Amino acid sequence: MGNVVRGAVAFVPSERCQRFLVGDLKEMPLDRTLDLSSRQLRRLPIRASAFDELVKLYLSDNHLSNLPPELRNLQKLQLLALDFNCFEELPLVICSLVQLNILYLGNNRLYRLPKELGQLTELKTLWLETNCFIKFPRVICELPNIKTLHLGYNQLRSLPAELERLEELRSIWLAGNLLNDFPPVLLKMHYLEVIDVDRNRIRQFPSLAYLRGLKLVIYDHNPCVNAPAVAEGVRRVGRWADSSDDEEDEGDGKVAKAGIKVQGSLEENE
Repeated sequence: MGNVVRGAVAFVPSERCQRFLVGDLKEMPLDRTLDLSSRQLRRLPIRASAFDELVKLYLSDNHLSNLPPELRNLQKLQLLALDFNCFEELPLVICSLVQLNILYLGNNRLYRLPKELGQLTELKTLWLETNCFIKFPRVICELPNIKTLHLGYNQLRSLPAELERLEELRSIWLAGNLLNDFPPVLLKMHYLEVIDVDRNRIRQFPSLAYLRGLKLVIYDHNPCVNAPAVAEGVRRVGRWADSSDDEEDEGDGKVAKAGIKVQGSLEENE
């Protein structure tokens, strides 16, 4: 019943109704974090934009499709969570928040990104999973400090050669797309630590043994006829992951031990 009431109140723009949804936003939170997730919001209360010392703003799981221009006042914002909303276009005001490190945009209806996103040169983590991208948004290749990129569960068929510019990129998540071939550009990105191409259409994998930084490759649920060859110590997740072309019998123990070692290393780095 509470959610039904909130849903109805969300359509009423009066200040009193907005207070019912988000509470009384009078003072800046002491931890400089504001969480307005799951409030049935259809618009961001203007009062939230007055907290110019805010570092983290969570607006996940609402009904937002736009943001007010006043949001640009939050110039110290480092984390913005907008996943599970109704955005079809990325509000340009987000591109003015130049201190952003982490931007969550998953589970929306985005199909393109504006060129202005390239202004977010401090961005390190970008989540765009479960949207409507048919083509890889090339503006991402203009983000020099990006370390984690999540574009799973879209409709991508290829990756651009310009992706090689992202020398800080360490993990790329591409599960649930329409890749027919392993993206050639990834073979040039020796600094990648995690590659996820689970649930695509890849039939043959090239050798990944010379990717010096690789720690984990996920390739399960592809109609592949082989497993990607990897260097010793790299964990594979997928068909034939526990065997090699040359050592069917000895491979189980070797790769299992390597998997435990790499998993521990990844957890330490989180």
